[in-house]
Amino acid sequence: MGQHLPDFAEPRWFVCHTKPRCEKKFSGLLAREKFAHYLALIESVRRYGTQKKVFTKPLFPGYVFARIAPEKKTRVYQQDLLVRALMVENEPVFLRQLEDVKAVCASGYEAALHPLIRKGTRVRVAGGPLNGLEGYVDDPVNPRGIVVSVDVLQQGLLVRLPLENLRPLP
Repeated sequence: MGQHLPDFAEPRWFVCHTKPRCEKKFSGLLAREKFAHYLALIESVRRYGTQKKVFTKPLFPGYVFARIAPEKKTRVYQQDLLVRALMVENEPVFLRQLEDVKAVCASGYEAALHPLIRKGTRVRVAGGPLNGLEGYVDDPVNPRGIVVSVDVLQQGLLVRLPLENLRPLP
């Protein structure tokens, strides 16, 4: 008989990685296609001299969450706004976390991304004059930067860098 395909007819949640600054356009496309989706938006205030400008921006730049039936997945690529769509593996955990994100966005509290990095995590600097430099996190609770090892001297250099410039190494 034919190969049994997994029960994939049910719509599944995907993490959709958009092209830069295309999150709102992509969300509009999903709405027109009638796909359930969520774009986490937060208010941001910019001051220009004496003027104050309030606008909404994505909490997760470059990402929109969408529930898509497999046979309709090609529809999300129609306007060249999407880099890739990755299927969510553990939907129950994802849906709980998504509800938490929605609650945070609706609360009106200020929110910002914070990397999940533990003390001793090996990291690489992304951007700036130290781009590519590797070290380990000194203390993510009270971050002062990363420690760069100089093994031959049994010493380390503490380099003050913001956590948002660090990427965990595999």
